Amino acid sequence: MPPAGHLARFGFTDDARSSALAGPEGLRLWDPETRRPTDDDAATLLDTLYFAADPDLALFQLHRLVEAAGQEVRDAVLTDRSLRRRLIGVLGVSATLGDLLVANPAEWKELQGEQNHRPAGYATRDASTVPLLRSAYRRELLRIVAADLTGAADVDVTMRRLTELADATLSAALAIAAVEHPTSAGVCTLSVVAMGKCGGRELNYVSDVDVVFVAEPLGGAEGADGVDVEVAMRAGSTLAARLMEICGFVAWPVDAALRPEGSRGALVRTVASHLAYYRKWAKTWEFQALLKARPAAGDLELGARWLQELQPLIWSAAERPEAVDEVRAMRRRIVEQIPRTEVDREIKRGPGGLRDIEFAVQLLQLVHGRADETLRTPTTIEGLRALIEGGYVGLADGEALLRAYRFLRTVEHRLQLQRLRRTHTVPDDPAALRWLAHALGYRPNAARDAVESFRADWVRHAQEVRRLHAKLLYRPLLEAVARVPSEQLRLTATAAKARLELLGFADPAGALRHIEALTGGVSRTAAIQRQLLPVLLSEFADAPEPDRGLLAYRQVSDTLGNTPWYLRLLRDEGPVALRLARLLALSRYVTELLVHDPEALRLLADDAELVPRTAAQLATQFAAAAARHDDPETAINAVRASRRRELFRIACADLLGFLDVSAVGVALSAVIDATLTATLGVTAVPAVDRGLHFTVIGMGRLGGEETSYPSDADVLFVYEPPPGMADDAASGLALTVAEDLRRLLARPAPDPPLGVDADLRPEGRQGPLVRSLYAYQQYYARWSKVWEAQALLRARHVAGSVPLGERFLELADTMRFPDGGLTRDQIHEIRRIKARVDSERLPRGADPATHTKLGRGGLADVEWTVQLLQLLHGRTVPALRTTRTLSALAAATEAALIEPADATAMQSAWEQASRVRNLLTLVRGRATDQLPRQGPDLAAVARILGGVEPQEFLDEYLRVARRARQAVERIFDAH
Repeated sequence: MPPAGHLARFGFTDDARSSALAGPEGLRLWDPETRRPTDDDAATLLDTLYFAADPDLALFQLHRLVEAAGQEVRDAVLTDRSLRRRLIGVLGVSATLGDLLVANPAEWKELQGEQNHRPAGYATRDASTVPLLRSAYRRELLRIVAADLTGAADVDVTMRRLTELADATLSAALAIAAVEHPTSAGVCTLSVVAMGKCGGRELNYVSDVDVVFVAEPLGGAEGADGVDVEVAMRAGSTLAARLMEICGFVAWPVDAALRPEGSRGALVRTVASHLAYYRKWAKTWEFQALLKARPAAGDLELGARWLQELQPLIWSAAERPEAVDEVRAMRRRIVEQIPRTEVDREIKRGPGGLRDIEFAVQLLQLVHGRADETLRTPTTIEGLRALIEGGYVGLADGEALLRAYRFLRTVEHRLQLQRLRRTHTVPDDPAALRWLAHALGYRPNAARDAVESFRADWVRHAQEVRRLHAKLLYRPLLEAVARVPSEQLRLTATAAKARLELLGFADPAGALRHIEALTGGVSRTAAIQRQLLPVLLSEFADAPEPDRGLLAYRQVSDTLGNTPWYLRLLRDEGPVALRLARLLALSRYVTELLVHDPEALRLLADDAELVPRTAAQLATQFAAAAARHDDPETAINAVRASRRRELFRIACADLLGFLDVSAVGVALSAVIDATLTATLGVTAVPAVDRGLHFTVIGMGRLGGEETSYPSDADVLFVYEPPPGMADDAASGLALTVAEDLRRLLARPAPDPPLGVDADLRPEGRQGPLVRSLYAYQQYYARWSKVWEAQALLRARHVAGSVPLGERFLELADTMRFPDGGLTRDQIHEIRRIKARVDSERLPRGADPATHTKLGRGGLADVEWTVQLLQLLHGRTVPALRTTRTLSALAAATEAALIEPADATAMQSAWEQASRVRNLLTLVRGRATDQLPRQGPDLAAVARILGGVEPQEFLDEYLRVARRARQAVERIFDAH
């Protein structure tokens, strides 16, 4: 016996089997005295044994085969390189096949010579008895395995050849059954329709073969030769049952459980009976199963007719309201049925396994195959390729799935070959894992052993499959596409124009031109647009002006159509396409922002991206944008671009229902704060360098953090000169800072300008733009009016020197929360000004019932009432000392300064008016305070607010505003 140490380099680990290499009773491959192979041919054979999945097993089986078949086998293996690789490959991977060869010693010759000169299943076609068929099947299988293991056939070819062998075996079994039962064969014709993996031409080595049997009486469905249909079905059942019995003995079980009603249903049915069942009773999963149906044996014409009749039913199944969810639920149930101890090792049913790929492909086929016949293939690989070519799956994603599918199929094949047993579970035993890794071609290297290399690839593929399965199977666009009727998915000119008219497009011809421009040609871009547009048109049609949405989409697509990520994002990434359609159809404001900043579209892919940034985050972001540029104008352009992106984020979150109106006000105010801070960081540098202190106080809606989309930044500019600087010089420096800030933010640019309004300063527009803190003190002490105290209720530091801002607010507190509240004259003055605002400031022609700002029950009504209570009681009720309207209203209610019912009415009206005012800006793309009583703008606002009828919404608006106005009048009358 040769020492094991010298043989380890050939992969042998079993000392007990090494005697087969030497001695007169062995293979005479090893010279025990020299401890070397006996000759060059022996050395070559030993090298081949090293690459077997299990060298010890291969050696053992080869020794047994030589003992059974004689030295001819040894001589042939030593001299015939092709035979050597095939035979050693088979013997080293499968104990069962080795045993079969030993039991049938002449069959090793099947592995000699050219292996691809005949199709798989050739030998089984003429097998006239069951034993002959079994022997022929085994020989064909041996050839397929050998080609697979030596790389002569890849996994695609191997699956196809196994399917061809199955088809031939089914045909031969049916022929044998017909000979055994001539009476049955004489009254019916039977078609064997392959399903599952066999139907998809992707059969394993060991698998049930799923079939459906279709029969008709000879002479036609009506029994033209006098054959009763019921008699014919009994005959067909006899033939089908015998076919199943034969195949079970020869090769594998035949499973007919996918037939109508499953195992409880009739084994054989006519075409008409099948159609009746599928039309009335079939579930979505049954149509999913029919995707793989393929006539395989028997009367192929009958099978083709059966399948043709079912096509309209298969390709309309996805239109069922529950279809997409049912397919998803079926996949979840499959995973739940796997034992917990095996779920992570299951390469077929487990997460990241073959079923994940198959379900994703099949659902995409069901949904998109209604209009695209190139997707109608039973084969997973062909289906996935068609989905890639049609633009339904991204190229990188599709290629990753193809690689994973082939890898997992190869693993499955190797697992089944060892014992020719049906299994899909990767072993956890170290020895079995090592065998599997070797069978797959992995070998140890300097970095890691074979098992580690296999595991790394397996984990990588499984993770990729899990990710892409979730991405494809749970793509929101799928459900939207499924809701579009099949005939509407085909965007032919005539059909599209008719549909556009039906959907309510005012200019169908113009809309059709947009569609043709987007979908024309054979590029992947056009292909993806053809997928998207039927769904998007439905979304546009839900808006008051469908034409506007389509035009906006055309504008965005013209800007981004050739950008690689654009259409991929719409097709693949969550709800982007549907969100974009809604936004473009409803909001000119969002459309304008997006046209000038197309990259912002990426924000729609992730809910987390639609959460407004905090004030601190914005300050850092905007400051960094400015710091990247030396030129002031360029720096502020970068700040304004950042502001535009944030406005898009907030507007989208608002329209999609992620934010309430208060959150919108806070978010918009934070954007203005950050914009002013970053701009001040540019314009104030020379002044700050000379020691000047400069601060910006927010007033009005900015101060109250209740900013709306069109709001200007109401501010006061405050400075304090450094010691030793003349006030004129300090004032000049501060004025330059303020004027530069206003100029840079108001310059014409692609992004919305930010008006900086300082009209609430002392003396209004007639007074100086900037004042020192001392000048403010002097003015407020000597000349201020009650309305200025009222304006200071919203004063808040927003930018610049924090200490100076705090000192100004201390001064403001003495004005806005005076000792003793208000005098009778001051109350009278507030009421007089309010009455004047009501009568004079409402724009000519405005409707006082629906003007959101100055109308009855509008913003001004609520805010003036709350501010009156703050001025009266702010000194004694600390909770009233807030810049926010609703916070002050809540404090007044808590302090019993206002009846709860009145507070509720005013809060509802304020929130309503604020929300409607924002939405009107978003819809129209420009500021307006007037809610129209009819028309598309009213309809759009109603749609955004929950899809109620416009008149119903208007009635509710008027009711809420009327109750608030009554509450306002009661409170003012009481004071």
